[in-house]
Order: sequence, then C-alpha cells, then structure tokens
Amino acid sequence: MNQHQFFTGEIFDAYRWFGSRIKEQSVVFRTFAPNARRITLTGAFNGWKETDLTQDGRSGFWEVTVPEAHAGQFYKYRIYGPDGSVTEHCDPYGNAMELRPACCSIITDLDEYRFTDEAWMHNRTASPDAPLNIYELHLGSWRHNPDDANGWYTYDAIADRLIPYLLKSGYTHVEFLPLSEHPFDGSWGYQNTGFFAPTSRYGTPAQLKMLIDKLHRAGIGAIMDFVPVHFAVDSYGLAKYDGTHLYEYPHSAVGESEWGSYNFIHSRREVRCFLQSAADYWLTEFHFDGLRMDAVSRLIYWQGDPARGVNGDTLDFLKNMNRGLKARHPSAILIAEDSTAYPGVTRPVDEGGLGFDYKWDLGWMHDTLEFCQTQPDLRPRDHGKLLWSMHYFGNEHYLLPLSHDEVVHGKAAIVQKMWGADERDKYAQARVMYLYMFTHPGKKLNFMGNELGQLYEWSEAGSLDWGLADRPFHRFFHRLCKTYAAHPALHADYAPDNFRWAENRENAPCVFGMERRAGGETLLALCNFADSEQKFTASLPEFSVLLDSSAEEFGGTGEALRAVREDGLCTLTLPRYSAVLLKL
Repeated sequence: MNQHQFFTGEIFDAYRWFGSRIKEQSVVFRTFAPNARRITLTGAFNGWKETDLTQDGRSGFWEVTVPEAHAGQFYKYRIYGPDGSVTEHCDPYGNAMELRPACCSIITDLDEYRFTDEAWMHNRTASPDAPLNIYELHLGSWRHNPDDANGWYTYDAIADRLIPYLLKSGYTHVEFLPLSEHPFDGSWGYQNTGFFAPTSRYGTPAQLKMLIDKLHRAGIGAIMDFVPVHFAVDSYGLAKYDGTHLYEYPHSAVGESEWGSYNFIHSRREVRCFLQSAADYWLTEFHFDGLRMDAVSRLIYWQGDPARGVNGDTLDFLKNMNRGLKARHPSAILIAEDSTAYPGVTRPVDEGGLGFDYKWDLGWMHDTLEFCQTQPDLRPRDHGKLLWSMHYFGNEHYLLPLSHDEVVHGKAAIVQKMWGADERDKYAQARVMYLYMFTHPGKKLNFMGNELGQLYEWSEAGSLDWGLADRPFHRFFHRLCKTYAAHPALHADYAPDNFRWAENRENAPCVFGMERRAGGETLLALCNFADSEQKFTASLPEFSVLLDSSAEEFGGTGEALRAVREDGLCTLTLPRYSAVLLKL
C-alpha cells in the first residue's frame, strides 16, 4: 500500500494490506493506530497471550507476523492508549467476526470461494432505461428456520428458497439491509462494528459469496445497504480506537448522531480511505451490483440539517468516493437515501453532481401515503399531492421507495395505512396505490412483506406471514411486477417524452391518468382513488386491458371496465377504488 496516498485519502483497497493477511506459512496482522503507546495481539494461535506489534517509526502503522496463525482462528488487538487506557478491540479491517455478543475477529481466506458469474458481471449494466424493481430484504426475518435457535438461515441455505421466489415474483434485484457485522439486532445492521465483516448471524464470507453467485446465475442483481455516516459505540469497535478520537469527531455536538451512534470524521484522510475501501470491498470481493448509501443528508449538511449549512468535508469525501467507485465499477449502481433538496445528487461528479445513479424520492413516498390515509371525501382537496412529484421529477433520477422505514415504529403496514376500517376497502385502495406506483416514472423498491399485504408491522425478531402468500393481493402484486418488467414504456423513465398526465374531460379530481411511451408502445394507467364510481373521457384509440385491479382473481369485485364511444370520444367508467392499465 502506498502510505502517502493513505494519508492523502486516495486509497480504495486498504483492506488488501490492513487486517489479517494470509501468507504461505504465516499471517501478517496490520492496523493503524497513530496515538497508541503499545499494541498487542491475542488469539488462539498464541494461547491468548500478548504478542507485541511493532510500529514503523512513528507512522501509526503497526504490524506483526505470526507463523502459527491460520484461517479460522479468533483474535483481538489490545490497545494501550496515551491516556493510560487498555482496551480490547476487534480488527477494523477484519473480514469476519464472532456471533454477538462475542466480538473477536476471525482470520479469513478471502479466496476460499471462487465465483462462477463471469457472464453476469460482463453483461451487467447500470443503464437507466433497464427495469429496476428492488425487493428490500432483512435476511434474518424473511423466513423462520425451525432448525436454528435464532430462526436464521445461512446465506447459502436461504439462496435456494429466496431465488425461486424472486424469479416467480418478477423482481430484478434484491437489496439487503446492511450485512456488515453489528452488535444489536434491533439496529438492523445500521450501526456497525465490522465494516469489512459479513455478519456471522447467517454464516461465513464464503457462504455470502455463494448466495450472490447463485443470484447472479439466476439473473438477479444484489444490492447492499452501506452506512458511511456513523458507527456503533461499543468499546471493542472503532470508538476511541487508539485511545483517542481516531474515527469519530472529538466533540459531542457533532460527534454523536440522533441514533446514539458516533459520526465518522470525514475530514481525516485515513477515515476516508477506510470507508471508501469498505465500499469497494463489497463491490469487488463479493460482486455486489450496487450500494444503497444510508443517511446521505448527513453527508451533505451538518447533522443533516440544512439550517446548519453544508459540511464541506463530508461532501468532498462523498464526491471523491463516488467518483472512485464509478471509475472502478462503472456497471454497479449507487443509490442515495437522501431526504434533502440538494441539487445534482444523481449528476456525475465531473459535471458538478454527487455521482449517484439514483436518489430515493422520499417526497413522493410521503405524499402518496398521506393521500391514501386521507378519508375519500377530502381527497379532492389533496389531489395535488399525487401530481406534485412530476413537477420536480426531471431534476434527478428518482427511485420510488416503500421501504422498511415505513412499516415500523408505529407507522403501520402499507395496507394498514389505507383509509377506513373495512379490510376489503383497504386492499382495494392498496391495489390502486401500487398500480399508481408501478406506472409512475421512477425505479421501484418495496420492503419484504409489502407484497403479501400484511396487516401488521415488521419486526426483525419475527418472520413474514407466509400464510398470505396464496391470497389474491399477492397475486396482484406479482402480476404488477412482471407487467412492469415486460413493458419498456414503464421502465424507460427519464426520457422527456416518456410521460404525460392524461387529460380527463370529466370533473373527477380523484382519477389520475398517466400515459407512458417507449419502445414503440403507449400505455395508459387510470387510477380511481374515490369511494364511488368515476368516469374518464378522452379521445382514445382501441385498447386492450393489461391489468385491472378490480378483477376477481386479485380480490376485486369483478366489475368489468365499461367503455362507451360517442362523437370521437371514449368514456370509461371506473368502479370505486379501482385502477386499470391499458395498452393503446
């Protein structure tokens, strides 16, 4: 590793040098701790006695070679700080860790598993015209494993259950909530201690590689949530790693996040190398097809608050990281979970942007769910909430998310959110809302369980209600997914002539018409959010019905769409809480 480039923040593969690196007959351990007085290594290879690391001058680079060490053995660093403290730490660059609450790092052979996905990697594309329909997944609670005390499947074992489901359901990608090691199940992986270590909850790094390899051979992409903003406060992690605030801010006003974690100090070039190497690690070593970066607003503004101003150091870090990742992985996709109106999030860095491929449209999400929670007689007043998204859609490459954040902490499941107490009406409105979502421009993301139409919130300690899998709503959702993937007009989102609002000659403010064009086809979606029959009148050619949310097979009333042609106009009568997708 070029040590000068490490101190100037240019390194993207520091994990190849730091950590525990296996040689032919030994293992070399290296760590960066510039303020430590002494560092020792303890592990199974030395009977858990202390073996001293030596520092290269006063560089902060500490190293020791252990001939007796080998893959699979546990180890820790014992770091003697300048303040007299002595703290045991896991390896910041370690590639595996013990199952929580234990916290030793594990020597790992990263070449143990050999990928067989050459064709996928060669043909992979980040084209914005390709379909992108993401199934967001918390791996530990997707299905319950009756043979495991925690109910978890291993990475490789779940592959044989997950992949047939994704293929049958019509998803193009699966996005995993963070799989990097974390101490608290309830953080869902968003407060990490092992940024280079796949969580041992579900197995080994080799087993994770096998899962991704199998996904690719089945034609399914894999995305992982990546957390470059903050880290867990546990003493064995990055907190005061060398006895000082090495990875975090020294001041609590900006050093502590709203989630009770520590914020990275991105002005330090060594920290930048750590994070951008972690991002590159998941793309290079595990063949992930993209990263969804969490809490990007906190990388743009101080503590995510526009009133506190732009944080120039974190913004500079973000731009340089994204530029470097796209140079190294041009066909991988970078997704920003960003709640701000900061411009240019999805423009290339060299054109003045932040370098992401897509940005979550959280405004669309909030407006859509609020509209569907409003009682029907008040919806005409609020119909602008469903129109507003297309006023700013051209500013970025947006992705429409209904994520895990919307079905926890008292927010209710998606179907629960629909107005009213009648279950049939809730499901009918949810079908309309989802057809609106899948025909609205923008890529798609849904958290697991949304497709089942669950009526209760998600918990990481439970499992999905698979008893709903044979219900009509599930059939509707997956027919919608397959329809989206099959029609270029629905996924060629960003061409200026791809979308227009369809004008209705009737006074029906709760009927929304969207016309989509691409690939030589024209589609028309009509969504009636009213609690009564509504009409749509326009000059329409002959058409065929691709999807009807009122069909009996989807749990609807079976009431057929009625069309009357007169004086060159076609009037369609839409039943209450119904939506149709037409091919013109």
